[in-house]
Amino acid sequence: MEILDEFDINIIKELEKDGRMAFSAIASNLKISNTMVHQRINRLIEQGIITGIKPTLNEKKIGYDWGAFTGITLKKDHDSERVIEALKNIPEITECYFITGQYTLYIKMIAKDHEHMRKLLYEQIDNIPGIAKTDSLIELGCAFKRNVSL
Repeated sequence: MEILDEFDINIIKELEKDGRMAFSAIASNLKISNTMVHQRINRLIEQGIITGIKPTLNEKKIGYDWGAFTGITLKKDHDSERVIEALKNIPEITECYFITGQYTLYIKMIAKDHEHMRKLLYEQIDNIPGIAKTDSLIELGCAFKRNVSL
């Protein structure tokens, strides 16, 4: 059974243009009923296909000029859930992934300047019990960021 049909895909494409678009405008653009748009969006949210409709911030415009990708090596991999909970308490960490290879976790974080980045790494992240080592790459700008094409 196909998860997304043509209507779902077209509704998602409309939301990608403007997440604040009124359901009535989507319905008008796609020549379908407002009720159908509402039902489809609710179903996509319930199924976890759409995980939220929220603003995407330009971090640099709000004072976060530094970004880094950091690989985290744990002392013991079974500590990962506890470490992840501690990482969630650091607002500057915007993404966290389980990965294969030499690291257990890979995070994306932002900072206002190099001193802020240093404090995040050495005073917060490195002090989380269970973290053995971190290895960071400084981000020099995002070439592009997008959703998968439907």
